[in-house]
Parts: sequence; structure tokens; C-alpha cells
Amino acid sequence: MSRWVSGNQFHLLENGEEFFPRVFECIAAAKREVVLETFILFEDRVGEELHAALHQAARRGVQVDITIDGYGSPDLSPEFISTLTRAGVRVHVFDPGPRLWGWRTNLFRRMHRKIVVVDGERAFVGGINYSADHLADFGPQAKQDYAVEVEGPIVADIHGFVHRALAAGQRNAGAEPPVGLRERFSDRARSLAGAWRGDSIPAPVGEASALFVTRDNRKHTNDIERHYRAALRTARSRVVIANAYFFPGYRLLREMRHAARRGVDVRLILQGEPDMAIVKTAASMLYHPLLDAGVRIYEYCERPLHGKVAVIDNDWATVGSSNLDPLSLSLNLEANVVIRDPAFNSELGARLEALIRHSCKQVTHESLVEPSWWRTVRSYFVFHLLRRYPAWAGWLPAHTPRITPAGQGLATPAGATGRDPEPVGQAKPV
Repeated sequence: MSRWVSGNQFHLLENGEEFFPRVFECIAAAKREVVLETFILFEDRVGEELHAALHQAARRGVQVDITIDGYGSPDLSPEFISTLTRAGVRVHVFDPGPRLWGWRTNLFRRMHRKIVVVDGERAFVGGINYSADHLADFGPQAKQDYAVEVEGPIVADIHGFVHRALAAGQRNAGAEPPVGLRERFSDRARSLAGAWRGDSIPAPVGEASALFVTRDNRKHTNDIERHYRAALRTARSRVVIANAYFFPGYRLLREMRHAARRGVDVRLILQGEPDMAIVKTAASMLYHPLLDAGVRIYEYCERPLHGKVAVIDNDWATVGSSNLDPLSLSLNLEANVVIRDPAFNSELGARLEALIRHSCKQVTHESLVEPSWWRTVRSYFVFHLLRRYPAWAGWLPAHTPRITPAGQGLATPAGATGRDPEPVGQAKPV
């Protein structure tokens, strides 16, 4: 369960220019372990740099586990995977699925988290994938996004979570640790048990209190949304939410409108140059009821917005992977950190204010030109859709999450250390 943990320090990382060098630097300095989860890993210049960092860490004896999503990262080459596995990296795929006439079939309930934990002492959480489109020089489609580097006792919660998720996914798939690596799983389990007893929790390093909050399809189906709603309900002065894919459920939308009506300065930063046209279409269906309540809406027009962040009043903030749309709130596996720290709130708030001033256009009633009859029909449709979609999401295909080792054709000889095993077959494409 989520719990407030004090004594932490958070460093905001904006876009790939700040995020990738810092992650790769920490992986290069790892002494014992790197655990990484990501929705997207592409075999481009960013993916190749991550590949090199993980490969080098494994070669010098660091235990490396990476988990990629079977839908988000479907096209990595056998060579990309096998080079890692030969060095001892354990590459795991969340719910790989077959293609039907070239189309990916594993569409719903994806592993959408973006987490890195290094040596159980430092973590990264946010919305940035490992792909070149998170760098500004990618061009007009480069994404605007955020992540945080985390130090302090809350890292033990994140560390414990990624290990439990990995172990549960492997059990669901009926997988066993590779020959020669089982002892390391046992050592890790003992170490993790020690962390929960309190003898391996990172020491306090700062003033921030934090929650690590996740969403799954079993026990924590709406935890991230609940924390948003609770913060909105108690907001007194300001709310700034920057979210790429915006079509929240009725209860979250209601809290935004209530906050604005009682005098809170509520501002939304949404996509003005979307990576998918339907994103802007869906969000725009909510503009009139939000504007009527006094919410101010800004569309980010410089490039596609991919961020999932918010600040409320002068001390609450969140950064993570969860959008405010049906996929993230009702289907995908997500992870956010919720932070209570005036200094971090001020920094993130200043970055969002700069975005509004320099890169956004404000949406007003006057800028929305549409027939009144269409607005009435659409409002009726949206109202009932937002009331019902969390329940409808349960009708979509459900399954027990599986984590499958990539490159199962590679084996480690008995008694080997797990480094540079001899290939006995070809790694399977992911």
C-alpha cells in the first residue's frame, strides 16, 4: 500500500536532454544492480546508447534486469537482444503477443510504467521512454516530457515494487530463473526482505515527503486517480495540470470544476499539436463544461506534449507515467510519485508557467466555434460516457500479466556466473 515517506530529495528532469545523460551516468556508476522498466525501447540512437550502458554494466558484474512492454517495444532485433543476454542482462517482455495480418493484438492493459532503480539507492520515475523522439533535434514531432531522479527512503518502496512486479509476472508465466542465476534470485529476495525490515532503507537526504503510487488491474485499480481527486478536493489557491492524453472520468472532472468554482486558479495544459489527432478531438469535447466552471485551458503548440505532471497549491506535485484518459486510469499499469515539497513544487510550477507563457495558446469560449445543437448533443454523450467508462473498461480483454524472458534460446552453462553464456540457439525476436 502507498505510504508517505519523509526524508527524500527529488531532481526534476525535463525532456531527453536532461533525462538520458543522467540515467546513463548512473547506470555507468552502478556497483550491484540495475532494474529498468519501460513501455517503449526503440533501436535508435537513444536505444543504442542505453544498450551500451546496460551491456557495459553487466560485463563488469552488475546484475541487470530490464522489462519492456510487448506492445510498446515490438520490433527489437534478435542481435540487439542477444548481445545483452550474452553479457548476462536479463531481458523480460511484458505480455508479448502474436501479430494478426501484421497488426499487434496485445492492445489493452499494457505495462506503461517508466522506472529505473540503481543499486537500491537511486530511482527515476516519469513519462520518458527510450527513443530519439524525446530529444528536441528529432524535429517537429519531438515530445515535451518530464521525469524525476529520486534519492532517500522512498527508493526502498520503488525498489521493492519493481522486484515484486518482476517476480509476479514470471510466476504467472510459469518461468524459472535461468540455470546459474537462481542463487542470485534467492540472494535478492533475502536482501529485499531486509529492506522491508528497515536495515537496508536508504538514509534520509532531503526534506520532501513522498508517496509511490501505482495502478494495476487487481488491488490498485484507481489509486493514482484517487490521489488526484483528493488533492483537487483540498486545493486552496492553484492547480496546474499538464497532461498529454486528457479524457478523465466523471469524478475527476467534477473535482476540477468544483475547485474552479470555489475560486481556485485551475489551469490545464493539453496538446495543441497532438501526436494523434483523436487526442485533441477527445479533449476538446470537455472544453465547454470546463470553461463554464472557470477552468483555464491552454494548448501546448510547440510540439507534441507527452508529460504527465501536476502542481497543486505550494507543496503538492506529481510526476509519472499516468495520463488522465481511459487507458491510463482504467487499463494500463502505471506508476507516479506524489511529492510534498515546496521547493520541488516551485521548480516544476515555474517550468509549467514558462510553458504557458512562451509555448501555449489559451482556449476561450470565443475560439470555440460550433453550432449550439451540436454542443448540446455532444455534452449529453460526453456526460454519460464519462460516468460509465470505468465500468465499461472491465468488459475489455483481461488477462493475468505475464513477464516472459527474451532470447530464451540462450542458456548459461551449469556453474557459470551468468556472464557471457554460450549461445545454443537464436534469440527470439521481441
